[in-house]
Amino acid sequence: MEHTPTWLINSFIYLSAAVIVVPLSQALGLGSIIGYLAAGIAIGPWGLGLVTNVEDILHFAEFGVVLMLFLVGLELEPKRLWSLRRPIFGWGSAQVLVCALALFMVAWAVGIGWKTALVAGLGLALSSTAIALQVMNERNLTHTSSGQAGFSILLFQDVAAIPILALLPLLGAVPGAQAESSALENAGEVLKILAVIAGIVLGGRVLLLPVLRWIARSKTPEIFTAASLLLVVGIAALMQWVGLSMALGAFLAGVLLAESEYRRELETNVEPFKGLLLGLFFIAVGMGVDFGVLAQFPLHMVAIVLGFLGIKCVVIYGLARQMQVPFQERPVLTLLLAQGGEFAFVVFQAAAGAHVFSSQTASLLVGAVAVSMLVSPLLLVALDKWLLPRYATCGVAPMEEISEPQNAPILVAGFGRYGQIVARVLLAQGKPCTVLDHDAVMIEAAREFGYRVFYGDATRLDLLRTAGAATAKVIVVAVDDVAQSLEIVDLVREHFPSLSIVARARDVTHWNQLRDRGVMRVQRELFESSLLSAHSVLDLLGYAPEQAEQTIRLFRQHNLALFEQLHPHYKDRAKLISVVKQGRQQLEEQLAREREK
Repeated sequence: MEHTPTWLINSFIYLSAAVIVVPLSQALGLGSIIGYLAAGIAIGPWGLGLVTNVEDILHFAEFGVVLMLFLVGLELEPKRLWSLRRPIFGWGSAQVLVCALALFMVAWAVGIGWKTALVAGLGLALSSTAIALQVMNERNLTHTSSGQAGFSILLFQDVAAIPILALLPLLGAVPGAQAESSALENAGEVLKILAVIAGIVLGGRVLLLPVLRWIARSKTPEIFTAASLLLVVGIAALMQWVGLSMALGAFLAGVLLAESEYRRELETNVEPFKGLLLGLFFIAVGMGVDFGVLAQFPLHMVAIVLGFLGIKCVVIYGLARQMQVPFQERPVLTLLLAQGGEFAFVVFQAAAGAHVFSSQTASLLVGAVAVSMLVSPLLLVALDKWLLPRYATCGVAPMEEISEPQNAPILVAGFGRYGQIVARVLLAQGKPCTVLDHDAVMIEAAREFGYRVFYGDATRLDLLRTAGAATAKVIVVAVDDVAQSLEIVDLVREHFPSLSIVARARDVTHWNQLRDRGVMRVQRELFESSLLSAHSVLDLLGYAPEQAEQTIRLFRQHNLALFEQLHPHYKDRAKLISVVKQGRQQLEEQLAREREK
């Protein structure tokens, strides 16, 4: 091992930590980000001490954020980006300025020097682009109101980091002559920045597409992948050279290529690298948590973290309300933007270098940001479990449970995508139904379309009696939750034995559980639609209509018969596999005989 390169050993450590900890975190319901952060803490200087060069790794791993912003840019055409100019510069500037001002006022009020309070307020006002966008992607929030609002604010923060860094030399302890010289240098830097941005925009329009076409003609996939990475690396390096955010430059490049014919190819090539490097970034953040500072100033750390998270939550929630973000989406948006951001590391380290405050203060602030990034995913899990369920019915008119006795011959429990079809068929035939559902949002929408749906939980015996279960002929159990479905069936079998049950099964296990309870009319929710799709494929392959129909009919008959044959053995895995294999062979032989006719 003494001749093994360090990079190879470190790579083994990173990958091992990620492979072990992240699936464990997912299994516990904590999400992948917490897993990466925990893996970083475990292998970092304050854990097992397997890796110590945290700064180098963090700088390298930041490229994962760069690739993520490039992919986000590819999804935004210039016209769409232009349509977001108001939320970017309007709400984005409002978030940064109001949060920074509130943090500054509180810090100054408790006796902290105005320079330290100002820089701390500006740095802590920024949010983690990496964590926020990752969570938005995982939750499919990117195209929602909260996703658009969050993205606009995060994009402005990347822009706002430029003047914040330019301000630091003016606040530092430098003589007047040097300050004037620094101001002139800053003016020159601004001109250089504008020239580089103009060059990227013009070059992207004039040069990028012809170059990509030329490379694509070589028909060498690995070279096109290399060209994709070279494009992002080159623009990121150029932006860093002029002191701009690498992620902002990558985003700009993505927007310029959003309308090109190579957009999907670029996404496919970059996506795997983005995922790996973004995971490495979160591991590096976990390794970078300075538990020494935490141990030395525990009360200060707790006060800073709770203080700035609390202040930002109040401000951001108020902004979300002004932006008319839906009530149910505000808590997640607030928490995602309240945490500290990776760019705060750069701001505080630069502030210490410019002598705005001491290196100890910088370490304390950097530690607070890292702790907030570590705590936020945990708070998000708590939010999902305790707060969001209460928010689900907020902003919706309160529903009164079914109270007047009903006497329709048919009950439908659940008016989602499955129950709606069943109820609509029956209503179209003039068959009255009593429909129960406990989702207030869905009921409100159904009533807008003229459907009469009662608010009530069909797992409650008293509500089933009120809904007319004692006199009805049929109950359709169409709820999508397996446990609730089985609970309703148990109630009906025990208290209303004359009521016939027609049930929806989400999967094979659910089907078997319903059959165990004596329910004979069970439909797997995707079975028939899957057969129709198979029929379409056979049509496209040139099968004659009667041949395709015969194939699907035989498969349906065989599959239903096989399920009946499997039911007594579904808890015996070995027997189950044996019967399935035997059944598959019989079906193939039967279809072969049909083809020979």
